Amino acid sequence: MPHALAVPPPGFQALILCGPGASLNTFTSKPEEFPKALVPIANRPMIWYPLDWCYRMGITKIHLITPPSSSKPIEAALSQNPHLTSLPLPKADILAPESLEPTSGTAEILRHPDVRAVITGDFLILPCDLICEIPGESLLEAWMIQESGLGGAASNSLDYLGPKMGVGGEKGGRRGGLGVWYQTKTETSVKTTETDFIITGTLPQPAVQPPELSLRPHISKLLYATSSDTLGDIIEENKGFPIRHGLIRKHGRIRMLTTHRDAYIYIFPHWVLDLAARNETFVSIGEDVVGWWAKASWQDGLPEKLGLQQIFDGTSTSPSPDEKDGVESNSHHSGMIEEDINLANMSSTHTSSLSPPTQMSNRQRHPIPPILAYIHPSPPAPTPSPLLLRVDTTTLLLNTSLHLATHPPATTPHSHPQKISTPSLVAPHTTVHAPSTLLAPNVTVATHASIKECVIGASCSIGAGAKLARCLLMDEVEVGEKCVLSGCVLGRRARIGKGAVLKDVEVQGGFVVEAGTEAKNEKMMVFAGLEDDDDDNDAEIPDAAEAGAVTDEGLGEGMEWGS
Repeated sequence: MPHALAVPPPGFQALILCGPGASLNTFTSKPEEFPKALVPIANRPMIWYPLDWCYRMGITKIHLITPPSSSKPIEAALSQNPHLTSLPLPKADILAPESLEPTSGTAEILRHPDVRAVITGDFLILPCDLICEIPGESLLEAWMIQESGLGGAASNSLDYLGPKMGVGGEKGGRRGGLGVWYQTKTETSVKTTETDFIITGTLPQPAVQPPELSLRPHISKLLYATSSDTLGDIIEENKGFPIRHGLIRKHGRIRMLTTHRDAYIYIFPHWVLDLAARNETFVSIGEDVVGWWAKASWQDGLPEKLGLQQIFDGTSTSPSPDEKDGVESNSHHSGMIEEDINLANMSSTHTSSLSPPTQMSNRQRHPIPPILAYIHPSPPAPTPSPLLLRVDTTTLLLNTSLHLATHPPATTPHSHPQKISTPSLVAPHTTVHAPSTLLAPNVTVATHASIKECVIGASCSIGAGAKLARCLLMDEVEVGEKCVLSGCVLGRRARIGKGAVLKDVEVQGGFVVEAGTEAKNEKMMVFAGLEDDDDDNDAEIPDAAEAGAVTDEGLGEGMEWGS
């Protein structure tokens, strides 16, 4: 579908974090060749989805943050992959700092000098595994009304001490941020999906009620955020979950959510870079930057410990890492934050200038801008809800691809122009259930084959009499005659021998499954170090006899941006 570009806020930009993909290690074991960002979801590279989302909301200044080892294949894909080359211009820039490691934390990325240098204003953080059908401009609109440069005129907040109208932007009071969380316990959810623990509080009722389709009724004030794993550790250590009196004193009505997940969509003001730089112990954006920021809004003394008052004052008690290198990190002076707009000069109605608030203590003079939480609603079935999730496991990869395959052609931003791209290569006397199946270009289907609820990548070959149900095949996969595959995900150039019967199996790219193999709930991949120990083997592609099958046990968890 054509991209209708909206007008973005001045200077707004996006950072998309492209990690190596440890949680999809069956297919991303060599990120220097095939990183997570290029894993296909419904026959499109994973990175296509957040890029498309940005372009649709009007953001064209986009940087892909990746370790150096993954930069070359991503750069090649941006220039060669037909789905990525069809995106609007300008093309996204790749930023791969030499010192950035696959295990680097997301907060460390915000502290990196190369990353700080490219951020010149308010910015958006996104993961490369995001699927989002919420209109991005609706999120930006909600953030702008609640937090942006309207000088508090659109807000009924009682703790706002800046001018209520007149000059906006940074002079009208520091902006806050916004994060997005979604429900994981739905009828179509995956049981093993990660969850987070958040506490939210209510916002003051606006003077004017928002429109019917506005996202603002689903926005709350974030008071606490952490992962479920960390929550479990806290409960185990304290024999329960301790709640501070300061939280209850300031927020008598709170909600605790345990079945939602952080979508890793953040709208941040520029000063958040200084928060990350002044707190070198921060590792994660979600748990540390956002989590501590949320607590600073109600926990006495915490803003001073985090250096927030120094950031807002324009003073520095301890230099940030960038200041040690001669780079000013104070948000009043580091690059263009956003041009201050004098709304009074643009209006035909006379407005008098308002005097600044009286001098108070630092804490009163600089109230902590709130971090807001958009909680994506999940209406009961069969009411449709815009899709929002992170695709960072094989099960989610399969289920999401199959879901997108059901979209009729050219009806949604994520639907394909054709369900079967090359019908002439489908032999007679075959069964292909078109409403639930996607066949990419140059897919060959031999006679008497049966395909139902499948996504099949470009240049794949399906043998005669083969039966496939609920499968995802990446590019150039060969399936032999009379194979029976159910619930399988097959990596690029995998080969399935004649008569193999596989159920719920993951097959690594380039792996050869011998004829007649029967397997269930396995990962078929090359064992680590096998190629080094078998230098004399002339075979280019390993098969099941040379490699083996592994289970999920013992596989390590990835970092936030590489999971």
